[in-house]
Amino acid sequence: MARDEAAIGCEGILTVGTRGTAGPGEVLIKIRGGSETYLAWSDKPLHKGATVLVIDSRGARTVDVIEWAGPQDVTGDDAI
Repeated sequence: MARDEAAIGCEGILTVGTRGTAGPGEVLIKIRGGSETYLAWSDKPLHKGATVLVIDSRGARTVDVIEWAGPQDVTGDDAI
């Protein structure tokens, strides 16, 4: 099945934690004006409820994710 390029860069929430290279979890991502569920693989185990970023698509509704805290404010508190 073809890669889902639209999923790359999307933020999501793990509904089932990942087990690192031992097995996938499940992620609900915001995509195409709604939400869709994908199998989620990660290099290290991530817990259910973790916010993740999709970094690659393996096709067949399967993606690679990393833990994600969202965009960081690099301007600091003193910015005008």
